[in-house]
Amino acid sequence: MEFFQKAKYVRLRSQHGKYLWADDDRQSVSQRRDGAKQNAKWKVEVVEGSSLVRLKSCYDCYLTASSILFLLGTTGRKVLQTIPLEYESFIEWKPIRDGYRAKLKIQNGSYLRANPGLPPWRNSVTHDIPHRTVTRDWILWEVEITEIFIPPSSVMLKPVPSTTKSQPNCDDQLIYCIGDKNGMVEKDNAGSDNIIIKP
Repeated sequence: MEFFQKAKYVRLRSQHGKYLWADDDRQSVSQRRDGAKQNAKWKVEVVEGSSLVRLKSCYDCYLTASSILFLLGTTGRKVLQTIPLEYESFIEWKPIRDGYRAKLKIQNGSYLRANPGLPPWRNSVTHDIPHRTVTRDWILWEVEITEIFIPPSSVMLKPVPSTTKSQPNCDDQLIYCIGDKNGMVEKDNAGSDNIIIKP
C-alpha cells in the first residue's frame, strides 16, 4: 500500500482519536492521545519483494501479534513490542487500504484493533477478526507519515552555479571572493573585496 511504501516513519491514529503507542516498559502497546512523542512514531520496514511491512517502535522493538489471549473467554490476543530472534510472520503486517484509512492484517487473518470502553479494555490494542458490526471500524487506522523515505539512488547533488564574473588575465592566480552570510557574491561587487593569491 502506497502509504507505507513512501514512508520512513508513521503514526497510526485509531478510530477513537488515539495513537498507537509503544509503552515505556518496552513490551506493551496501547493507545494515547499524545501523537507528538516518540512513542507514537513507528519506523517502517518494507519486506522485500512483498506488500508486507514491519513496524519498529522507538525502543527498536517490532509491533508483534502474539498468541497470548488478552482476556480469558475473549477472542482478542495481545499486541506487544518484541525483539524476535529472526524475522517471522507475526511481526509482518499487510496494509489494506480502506478509503483514506488502512487496516493492518497478519498472516492468520486477524487485524490490528484499537479497543475503547471501560478497563481493562480501555486504550488496549489487540489483534482479532471483527465479527460484530460495532467492532468493524475498530480495525481502521489513519496513517500519518512523519518522515518520507528517499531511496539513496534518487539523492543527487546539484552543482552550485558561480555568481562571479571571470577575471581577465587571471592565469596562475587563486581568487577568493567574500560573500554574504549565505555565501552569495553580488555581481556588481565581485572583485572589489577579493583576495588574490599568486603562486
